[in-house]
Amino acid sequence: FLFVLIWIKMEITIKDDFIKLGQALKLAGLAGSGVDAKFMIEDGIVSVNGEVELRRGRKVRPGDVIELEGHQVKVNHI
Repeated sequence: FLFVLIWIKMEITIKDDFIKLGQALKLAGLAGSGVDAKFMIEDGIVSVNGEVELRRGRKVRPGDVIELEGHQVKVNHI
């Protein structure tokens, strides 16, 4: 079997030095609410810079890349 993973690449732009992971998922449109983001993170399906992240309050900074089910979100700064 040949397995091909296609990434949907997105970007979000923040004005502060960081954004919490749950908020970043909402801003990117990958989570409909904070509760949705919480469950996705707790289920271990979200990674930051290639490592699974289980903390909703993790500070995500410009240059970081969030991955979730085929979506790749790069965090940029204004």
